[in-house]
Amino acid sequence: MKNIVAMGMVLAGSLLAIPTAQAQPGRGGGYGPDRIECTSRDYRLARCNVNWRDAELVRQTSSARCVRGQTWGVDRRGVWVDRGCAGVFAEAGRGGRPGGGHGGPGGPGGWVPGPGWDREIRLTCTSHDFRYRFCQVDIGPGGRVRIERQLSDTACIEGRTWGSNRAGVWVDRGCSAFFVVNRRWN
Repeated sequence: MKNIVAMGMVLAGSLLAIPTAQAQPGRGGGYGPDRIECTSRDYRLARCNVNWRDAELVRQTSSARCVRGQTWGVDRRGVWVDRGCAGVFAEAGRGGRPGGGHGGPGGPGGWVPGPGWDREIRLTCTSHDFRYRFCQVDIGPGGRVRIERQLSDTACIEGRTWGSNRAGVWVDRGCSAFFVVNRRWN
């Protein structure tokens, strides 16, 4: 009997050590199935596992600032939040905008890019003096970014020291790399 009680206490203690970030679809506040709440507890990095290519902050629920690329972002493993950021996130293009994130088959107002839009773009983006830097390049709603070659001694880790969004690539904390943008409209 003592062994069962002791094992139960060990199990209960190990459950307390599990990271507290949780994607909470469809709970509280009337979130739909395409929205989640993600919270950085104790100012620590937290992940909410969703299979989204991009996300948008629908509503900030924390007093700590939520700044894309600094205290929240999206990578291959889902939405991440850090430094106390908490909010309700939606898959980009599903948060109530008709026709998707860029206004339907064309862009806003029916705009469609001309020939040569879908192409590969190469650029270097460097965090000087360990400061945040944004390197602007229109990636397109269907684009992808990858590191071809790291140039810094500081590790370039997606979602932590580098990332991207529709408008470009960001680096922080000393990351410097040669990036390849596979720009795509769809």
